[in-house]
Amino acid sequence: MATRGPSNDSPQFPETVRQACRNVCVDRLLAGAAYDAEHNRRLRREELGIRSTVIPINEREANAPPCGHYRAQMARRFHRRLYGQRWQVESAISPNKRRLGSVLRSRATETQTQEGLMRVLTHNLMIL
Repeated sequence: MATRGPSNDSPQFPETVRQACRNVCVDRLLAGAAYDAEHNRRLRREELGIRSTVIPINEREANAPPCGHYRAQMARRFHRRLYGQRWQVESAISPNKRRLGSVLRSRATETQTQEGLMRVLTHNLMIL
């Protein structure tokens, strides 16, 4: 899900995961520490039925245990080896930004949307 301007993409997490679950069966979810919030963990487990999540704990306070049932559970059961597989996603994003650029050149919202869609199409054609 794309948004305008430089911003944190954490607010888009719930809708993005819901859309993904409508299209494919998700058993395990890997995400960065930016998505470490109890409501994100509750969403994947209780609403979407995703069995396992690998999201590192974002330390908010030094020496304080994580708040919330699912955050505390992840702190006990964090899979470092599985989390190491995030490089696969990063290795797909990096060439895209390197080859196609990391910013859109269009100024109007409608043309920015069109340019973004063209980049996705171009990226997919480059993969083929």
